[in-house]
Amino acid sequence: RAEMRVVDQPEVRQLIHDAQGEARHAIAELRDLARGIVPPLLADRGLVAAVESLAARYGLGTSIEADTHRRLAPAVESAAYFVIAEALTNTAKHASAQRSWVTLTHERRMLVVVVGDDGMGGADPDGSGLAGLRARVEALDGSLRVESPGGVGSVVEASLPCG
Repeated sequence: RAEMRVVDQPEVRQLIHDAQGEARHAIAELRDLARGIVPPLLADRGLVAAVESLAARYGLGTSIEADTHRRLAPAVESAAYFVIAEALTNTAKHASAQRSWVTLTHERRMLVVVVGDDGMGGADPDGSGLAGLRARVEALDGSLRVESPGGVGSVVEASLPCG
């Protein structure tokens, strides 16, 4: 709106344009910083406790099954937590789901994280949130798979090496 008011003042328009660019840059830096912050519960009590707390916030009746309760490398726990958080956030915001579930399985030196729901599906595997998760998981030599056909729910599966 400010730019529209100073159409005849190119110097002021340029200042406004520069300020918008700086604001976008600052927001990107804040997002990067926020992505790296580990919730205290995760650091103190581990992945299962943090996921239980996270699931309770969404009110989706999320069931959690975990065959591993041992502590893993902080980078692995953090990546798994953020995969679960993003998937549950997407479920709560977009899926119109009645229920969701999380499973954590330790298989052949891999932590396999599966988050699913019974919602309407249709998630974009290349959307910004899931693309960010994919980058986080692949940075640890893991993989991320998303299945979300329309009308039959969604499943996000991450496999993370954990030695």
